[in-house]
Amino acid sequence: MGVEVHGTVTEGFEPVREAFERNFERLGERGAAVTVYRDGRRVVDLWAGTKDVDGGTDADADGTGAEPWERGTAQLVRSATKGVAAAVLLLLHQDGELDLDAPVGHYWPAFKARGKEGVLVRHVLNHRAGLPLLDRPLTPREALDPLRGAEALAAQEPVWEPGTDHGYHALTYGWLLDGLVRRVSGRGAGAWIAERIAAPLGLGFWLGLPDAEAGRVGRVGPVEGPEPSGALRARPKRSVTAAYADPASVTRRAFAAIDPFPDHNDPEFRAVPNPAANGIATADGLARFYASLIGRVDGVRLFDPATVARARAEESAGPDRVLVVGTRFGLGYMLHGGASPLLAPGSFGHPGRGGSLGFADPEAGIAFGYVTNGFRRTVTADPRAQALVRAVRSAVTG
Repeated sequence: MGVEVHGTVTEGFEPVREAFERNFERLGERGAAVTVYRDGRRVVDLWAGTKDVDGGTDADADGTGAEPWERGTAQLVRSATKGVAAAVLLLLHQDGELDLDAPVGHYWPAFKARGKEGVLVRHVLNHRAGLPLLDRPLTPREALDPLRGAEALAAQEPVWEPGTDHGYHALTYGWLLDGLVRRVSGRGAGAWIAERIAAPLGLGFWLGLPDAEAGRVGRVGPVEGPEPSGALRARPKRSVTAAYADPASVTRRAFAAIDPFPDHNDPEFRAVPNPAANGIATADGLARFYASLIGRVDGVRLFDPATVARARAEESAGPDRVLVVGTRFGLGYMLHGGASPLLAPGSFGHPGRGGSLGFADPEAGIAFGYVTNGFRRTVTADPRAQALVRAVRSAVTG
């Protein structure tokens, strides 16, 4: 018997429900949700499975079985956090408070040490700052201090000359961004997002999870699924998996900027804002956020047209010094391409390692959010998310 899928789809978007069901039947999904907006209106709102990835081992209060995923269940979305965090710097620029072409050291004087005078604000967003790793990784306890990562980066020497190449700043992105936001606005990125983005839109999104919201968040964990078929099965000659296996590689060191990495389900970890990796979101929260970047949602729009153009204009492309494969970035957002297929060439957004995905496509008026409690060994193109994206594409193009 298949999983029971809850929620609604509007006429024409039935392929998304079908793809969502197949993810549970064929791709090892445990608990997940997907939401799609079109022209500011919700057209897909689906959820199924259990709230916890290990839900089969936990009983409800009444002893009847695993706690089900409900509308409003939220999960850790890892690097899908980066897309929401990027909006903070872009909105500060849109409001005239931050110059994207100014040196980071103009706002953060201590940052200029050790050859970083040439790091521009835009380099933080387009992954060209040359700071994907720390020579001495933070301990899990140090990482609970919201200021410690930025302090370490201010003292860090770049791995390559800033601005000359790009490489995914898996964890350091968050500390760079938060350090800038604090010096420009006087508060951290988590507080800024809560007040200026989440509250006006009524988003199910938190960077620094409040105690009052902890009950709606499920446990995440690794899951296995069958190998995808076709193009997704192909492996490049040089892969991020192979690079990660080398302890001395830039790839391994970038993902180990906190070592060992904290338990994703640790309440302390979830409560400390890290704009690179520990946002908590509902599927609707991600989709609604992206919908507000490209149009009005209940009267609220975040980005003006010039900022949308800025966010999705290609800034970095080609072999990535951390992810190894070719990647494309705008300002804070991954762009449609082989490493991270989105809806169409004009789409921009951000995946989360293990599965989650949020993006917008201005031409189609589409905003998409997918969250899951089952983390697969994927970095940018999870087969479950990709199945849903293909279904949305078929619904939009007919």
